Amino acid sequence: MTHFELAVIGAGSGNTVPGQRWKGRDVVLFDDGEWFGGTCLNHGCIPTKMFVRVADIVHEAQQHGLGLLGSAPKADWGAVQSRVFDRTNAISLSGEAWRDRTTRLVRETSALVDDHTIVTASGETFTADKVVIAAGSRTRSLDCEHDPRDVLTSDSVMRVDQLPSSLVIIGSGAVAAEFAHIFDGFGTQVTVAARRGRMLRREDELVSQRFTELAEQRYRLLKDVSPVSIERVDGGLRTTFDDGTVVESDAVLNATGRIPNTDRVGAGIFDTHDDGRLVTDDALRVQRDGKPVEHVYALGDVTSGFGLKHVANHQARVIEARLAGEDVRDTLSPVPAATFAGPEVASFGMRSQDAPDDAVVVTRDYGSTAYGWALEDSSSFLRLVVSSAGELLGAHIIGPHASMLLQPLVQAASAGVRIQGLARGQYWPHPALTEVIENALLEAEDLLQGEG
Repeated sequence: MTHFELAVIGAGSGNTVPGQRWKGRDVVLFDDGEWFGGTCLNHGCIPTKMFVRVADIVHEAQQHGLGLLGSAPKADWGAVQSRVFDRTNAISLSGEAWRDRTTRLVRETSALVDDHTIVTASGETFTADKVVIAAGSRTRSLDCEHDPRDVLTSDSVMRVDQLPSSLVIIGSGAVAAEFAHIFDGFGTQVTVAARRGRMLRREDELVSQRFTELAEQRYRLLKDVSPVSIERVDGGLRTTFDDGTVVESDAVLNATGRIPNTDRVGAGIFDTHDDGRLVTDDALRVQRDGKPVEHVYALGDVTSGFGLKHVANHQARVIEARLAGEDVRDTLSPVPAATFAGPEVASFGMRSQDAPDDAVVVTRDYGSTAYGWALEDSSSFLRLVVSSAGELLGAHIIGPHASMLLQPLVQAASAGVRIQGLARGQYWPHPALTEVIENALLEAEDLLQGEG
């Protein structure tokens, strides 16, 4: 048995907890990922957006109405793979080597057996004064007859040797939307199977409807279906759905969502939510019988419920500060999210369908601005949800640069700034796309004043 001051389970955002303050101290870090550094670096946010960028360019070049001549560019799967993974793999390997020099690094599956004790799959036992659980999440299993070896996940799909000529994507959330955009952009024949009638159902209703309409113009979308079986046939895979639809394809991608890895790192020791996430307080201490366990913290997908890297990174900073004796709390709000698909979607806060009766909901089209004319855009829009007192309750955007357009609204909401005077209290560069925000704020203010 080996004792340490600090044990961290998970090398994604958890890898940042033992920073400079822990230099030269006894720290052990556990990680069993094939590539060191967590999901975002190796299988998620970073590589997907590098693939998305290529798909964006191909899709934009195919857009009608701009007066472009000539054929659209064609994406080279192998070349893009090399560009992406030459960079991320190098970061992963160098990060692993650095961490191996600065801490005790254990590269195998490990789990808590009590508050202080961690046992590895090979039977080695470690104890620690303080523990941070940052074990992340994994792809949810498909509830149908299939051999898991036949089905790709977000962990594996970007690393396939050959671009599939046809792909069935099971799921309709952010992961499904992004990979549909990527593979459609690379020339794959894409079929998306949605369990309900719309894609991105967690978004504002109008955003979800618009995204679904646009998706149907790009690839085949099956609605209100669930897979019954996936079987290997000569030359590929055959997926049968509960409505009788049968689709044959080169590959199948499971994009049905993710579940926290709580059960793999210490099931039954601490309080959990119904979905398996660890219950934490605003100091990010885990709970047992409704009371905080002072020396055990959790961050990221095992507790947050958001599945977002920026949330996990912030929580890691909170825990690092608390381990140093600072009384900081995880109280940032609101939490923005973005789906980098075609089109891009970004949002935070209350959806229009959940707004109180006295709230103001404003929708402004990109096409109402001069930059929208430049884009020849007739489908993108911004939607604001504002309280009767002028509080910015939510913002929802579908269209180019949605994730960047969202940020000034996040900033205003985070600072508690009401919309009254917000538009006219600053310059808006003309004819930038940010004018769609300016116009929406002005309209909301007029409605609150009874002039709309």
